[in-house]
Amino acid sequence: MSVQGGNRQFGIALPDYPWDAMAPYVAMAGEHPDGAVNLSIGTPVDPTPAVIQDALTAAADAPGYPTTHGTHELRVAISDWFARRRGVDGLDPLNILPTVGSKELVAWLPTLLGLGEGDVVVRPTVAYPTYDIGALLTGATAVAADDLSTLDDDTRARVRLVWVNSPGNPTGQVLSAPELERIVTDARALGAVVASDECYAELGWGDWDSVRGGEAVPSVLDPRVNGGDHTNLLAVYSLSKQSNMAGYRAAFTAGDPDLIANMVNSRKHAGMIVPFPVQAAMRAALGDDDHVQAQKDLYRARREQLMPALQHFGLKIQDSAAGLYLWATAGEDTWTTVERFARLGIIVGPGTFYGEAGKGFIRVALTGTDQGIAAAAARLTAAQ
Repeated sequence: MSVQGGNRQFGIALPDYPWDAMAPYVAMAGEHPDGAVNLSIGTPVDPTPAVIQDALTAAADAPGYPTTHGTHELRVAISDWFARRRGVDGLDPLNILPTVGSKELVAWLPTLLGLGEGDVVVRPTVAYPTYDIGALLTGATAVAADDLSTLDDDTRARVRLVWVNSPGNPTGQVLSAPELERIVTDARALGAVVASDECYAELGWGDWDSVRGGEAVPSVLDPRVNGGDHTNLLAVYSLSKQSNMAGYRAAFTAGDPDLIANMVNSRKHAGMIVPFPVQAAMRAALGDDDHVQAQKDLYRARREQLMPALQHFGLKIQDSAAGLYLWATAGEDTWTTVERFARLGIIVGPGTFYGEAGKGFIRVALTGTDQGIAAAAARLTAAQ
């Protein structure tokens, strides 16, 4: 939307916020006699762990400005976390940058990289809408593709940024180290940056559940993916999901030294700074693995309760190998499925919000309370 002022026009013409289209279905679900269960958005509902709250409180006396680059102690904690949890050893703390949540980085990265008209940003065919918004904000063109070799020669020549999302939102798809390596190799041949959105990496299931004999979800910074060279690579991570810190806006990016240094400088000028108490809370969260496992166990139990209920209701679950969502289809129009759920008092996310390839699918979040998940599962199982 733009604002008129005299003969001038202000504002960027962005599309309407997609979730506004859900209003009638939210209202329909609210009419259920036992109330609505909202499984449409991945907002954590469980308490922020005490170790994090205590660290925030202890750092609350913060009269001075925080550093844009983050405290050295925080960046060391992030480096240690990468080594301990992601298989990335020896990451230089200088090549790490805290961000005000991961969504702002997704939206502003094309601008921070200096992209503009004529440049191409590639994102997955089924993807979080903010990748497209980031391209739009800077005048670049967003193109949906899972394989750079499928692009025509003109488009390939203009690719400057390639977004990877593994584990994917909304699909829960996980890319293996060889699959990530291929993307990195192809992007480097074009001189493009690869930014990997990895915020669900601690929530792998089945073959990607490391505590149950599976493999840990690989990072783009893993040496198996890049041969030990982080040139033109950025990993993006958020503590919102693993630590119930969505309200803290706590995230970070790491990788290419030159890209990080440039972003630190740009963000200094723009005042894009993570507050000091939040930095202290992030440090505490990254140093404690127990709360991450405890939260994952909660999500696992909810997942195991919802999956058979969805299948009983006639849905087929696809991908969903990691993350906070079940990506499912009933083999019908998305909005028909959304309405059928709404009539049971259950709100789900339409797959159409995530691109053309999402048509026919819905996204069901695991972020309801235990009581809400149990109620949704019971309604689905009882439905004819």
